[in-house]
Amino acid sequence: MNHDTAMPRLVFAALLGAAVAILGTALASQYLGGLKPCQLCLWQRYPYAVVIGLAGAGFGLARVPGMPLRLLAALAGLIALALVTDAAIAAFHVGVEQHWWKGLAGCTGETGAATTAADLARQLKATAVTRCDEVAWSFLGISMAGYNFLAAGALALFAAAATRRMWRATKGDAP
Repeated sequence: MNHDTAMPRLVFAALLGAAVAILGTALASQYLGGLKPCQLCLWQRYPYAVVIGLAGAGFGLARVPGMPLRLLAALAGLIALALVTDAAIAAFHVGVEQHWWKGLAGCTGETGAATTAADLARQLKATAVTRCDEVAWSFLGISMAGYNFLAAGALALFAAAATRRMWRATKGDAP
């Protein structure tokens, strides 16, 4: 196994496995555990789908003989950006849960400007919302959004370090 391709394959495999495990846990908590996700919970899933796609592509491309390491470094960099985005969404969500700031209108079930009681009643019945400012599950005082912030942040650092190492290897510097 060529050292130049072994490291990127391991990096992409680790990122792929972590993203699948985290997204799988979120889906299992919803469909098997009965926890209804709020709007911010759903938004935190999208970057993991991006990571799964990019890491899968990176893993496959790293197996191609002669694949430019710069391309693999770029993919790892995009993964780092997706994970930073996810960590930012999770941090915002934690702030909403802790009532440090307000969430989005879709997080609270706010209704439009009803002009009559009947309009208001119709809007309320049509609005099925899981609130973003209520913690649905926590362990040791940390919510799922809090754990996601920690996981996404750690994975972003890992992906950024791997990006740097791959990029430096293209320059002939010691990794």
